[in-house]
Amino acid sequence: MYFTIATRKSMLAQKQTEIIMNKLKNLGINSEKLLVLTEGDKKLDVTLDKIGGKGVFIKEIELALINKEAHCAVHSMKDVPYDLIDGFEIIAIPEREDARDVFISREGLKIDELKKGATIGTGSIRRAFQLKQIREDLNIVPIRGNIQTRIEKMKNENLDGIVLAAAGLKRVNEESLITEYLKPDIFVPAIAQGALGIEILSSSDNKDILKKLDDNDARTTVEAERSFMRRLNGGCHTLIGAYSKIEGKDLYIIGIYKIGDKIIKKDIFGPKEKSIELGITLAEKIINS
Repeated sequence: MYFTIATRKSMLAQKQTEIIMNKLKNLGINSEKLLVLTEGDKKLDVTLDKIGGKGVFIKEIELALINKEAHCAVHSMKDVPYDLIDGFEIIAIPEREDARDVFISREGLKIDELKKGATIGTGSIRRAFQLKQIREDLNIVPIRGNIQTRIEKMKNENLDGIVLAAAGLKRVNEESLITEYLKPDIFVPAIAQGALGIEILSSSDNKDILKKLDDNDARTTVEAERSFMRRLNGGCHTLIGAYSKIEGKDLYIIGIYKIGDKIIKKDIFGPKEKSIELGITLAEKIINS
């Protein structure tokens, strides 16, 4: 058996796909990558909310599945909209990498050590707001592109630092660039950050094989966070984030969301088998606060 796996062209997307390819190899299945240029990769000069939000990273890849050019696709789950198009499903969510955001400093300084009015680059409204909560004086400027592009922009545009996801840096073996890990209960990550998803057509004959790559703990936390997002109808147009962790038989979730001019942060703790209900309940705590 031989699989073709659709993915984005960036180094990180390819590294993530190679993680899945290695897992398949352990099941006796060889595979190859089908590299797809998505709309989100073409338009790096504008923020995601201006070009359609998270779905811009998966539409062309889903087309490759429809056209039978690939057996499955690998995505960063934080790029996957909470409502998939009918006929598609996320069949597996493998073990999750570090969900935290991190700060990379041009001069090796932590955020609280930066000079007054220091300039930090991020393309995320969630990250921009939380940076301002830590330091009101910071100058936040928009920045997009892959990891290497953002690091080059930091150097070339004389930025004092940038905020990225720990998972991506670890997957491309650039963990040494990290100046500071940001605590997820203070600096709440994106929904499903650090998680990968394997997408297939619902009619696929390969469900049983790919389902073997599913990790129960990863699915529990990701589904909790995505149910929180779904209830709030959140996406790239809204300031939203969530972080969940399993503690024994229980699940802890903290969420952040903007309603009007107010940013509300709440958390919840409950049985992990009720992860989806906990995500919804947390969202309702925010709505009713």
